[in-house]
Amino acid sequence: MLEPTRALAAPWKSGPSAPRQVISFNRGFSPREDFIATHNLCFLGFGNVNRTLVQLLQEREQELRERHGIAFRITGVASRRLGWIADPNGLDLARVGRTLMSDKSRDSNKNPATIQDWLAAAQADILFEATSLNVETGQPAVDHIRAALNHRAHAITANKGPIVHAYRELRDLAAARGKRFLFESTVMDGVPIFSLFDQLPAIHLQGFHGILNSTTNVILSEVENGLSFDESLKKAQALGIAETDATHDIDGWDAAVKTAALITVLMDVPIRLEDIAREGIRGLKPRVLREARMNGFPYKLVCRAKREGSGVKASVRPEKVMVGTPMGGTSGTSSYICFNTDIFPTLSIAEGDPGLDATAYGMLADLARIAQPDLFLR
Repeated sequence: MLEPTRALAAPWKSGPSAPRQVISFNRGFSPREDFIATHNLCFLGFGNVNRTLVQLLQEREQELRERHGIAFRITGVASRRLGWIADPNGLDLARVGRTLMSDKSRDSNKNPATIQDWLAAAQADILFEATSLNVETGQPAVDHIRAALNHRAHAITANKGPIVHAYRELRDLAAARGKRFLFESTVMDGVPIFSLFDQLPAIHLQGFHGILNSTTNVILSEVENGLSFDESLKKAQALGIAETDATHDIDGWDAAVKTAALITVLMDVPIRLEDIAREGIRGLKPRVLREARMNGFPYKLVCRAKREGSGVKASVRPEKVMVGTPMGGTSGTSSYICFNTDIFPTLSIAEGDPGLDATAYGMLADLARIAQPDLFLR
């Protein structure tokens, strides 16, 4: 639960023994005491994204508190490997960051049996949901977010599935509960795409195009440089870019889900994945890729969407793009998107070679939007 706290303006440690008074100094005024709320944070799924987020929160903890008025404690962590871990007084932050839970932390949760029990045991204020993508149904992430909102906790996710399969339901449930459902990390890592449009009132998005899947980018580039398709995939996996099963990337599903998420939220048009014309890169021959690159028109997996009447026509497919253009220069783990609006004919964002910290940052930024609602429209 949110708790007004008072803590000394000095490095703060997570846990029940944390000092609780913040002294802030305003230029030209006498020192005064500010009361800030301590948010109980829970992490569901504790893979690379949420572990990196914990590390980022540790690094920025003092800055978040002193400059942004955000204090937190980690009260819950859950994953298939760890089980349900909860302590409303605060788990040991360093141990959580290393995924090494102490016996005391494990004993303190009294083994919650369900996500509802876990959220209650952790007295969760904010859930960070980062479980694996289910392209077909968005589950169990949809149920995770629904449970958090019904518990009256804010929900932040890096999972695209709930946006595609249940966005309107979860958006409306969040509004009914007086909570926030945020998802900045679902497309282009932590680049502020969704929140950008929150800052553009009364603008109408007509369409977009771009390159949103880094795995196919890496594979195509490496094949152009002489590797076989399988060798290029193994390199992407070794870099940590591609999953062990990279089917979703290679066959265009990941890019299609991202395209659907952008259409659903930013264009306010529900769209099914089967309504997006989808073709992956599996059928591209190395010789064709290398010749296209030599001729100055390399292949990229391009996402497109355009309003047509009351609907949207969308596609994900390999296309030849010109070297020297923004899409032609998007390689490696980089991404690019160009929006077409009624006010700005082209509004483009390019992201260069992001790491996991970029995805984690998107979730941290969503935390700031929740903690400082006056600064954001969403």
